[in-house]
Amino acid sequence: MPRYLSLVRIDESNVPAEGPSPELMQRMGELLEEITKAGVMLDTAGLLPSAQGTRAHLRGGEVSFTDGPFTETKEVVGGYAIMQCKDKAEALEWAKRFLKVHGDDWTLTLEVREIGEG
Repeated sequence: MPRYLSLVRIDESNVPAEGPSPELMQRMGELLEEITKAGVMLDTAGLLPSAQGTRAHLRGGEVSFTDGPFTETKEVVGGYAIMQCKDKAEALEWAKRFLKVHGDDWTLTLEVREIGEG
């Protein structure tokens, strides 16, 4: 059965100042429990702010590092999930439900990609 990676993309400057509400966290917990019981969820987590991250770059054979925040980037990966679904349609249905749980206060993009085997 194929596996899918979903990347939650957010604009860190445009999230609710108070962060996720207790109601959102409850709805999210219920959805994640349902996805897990369905045997779909393999792993998921939110990520700390980009200000606490580091990027590694390769240019001309040399590796360099840049600490966050990354001012040139407006949108960052805020979390991820790895799901095992029967097909892409099922992965997209779970993605739709994940986005809807957030309600009207959040602007998110969820990129869903099949994980290449081998």
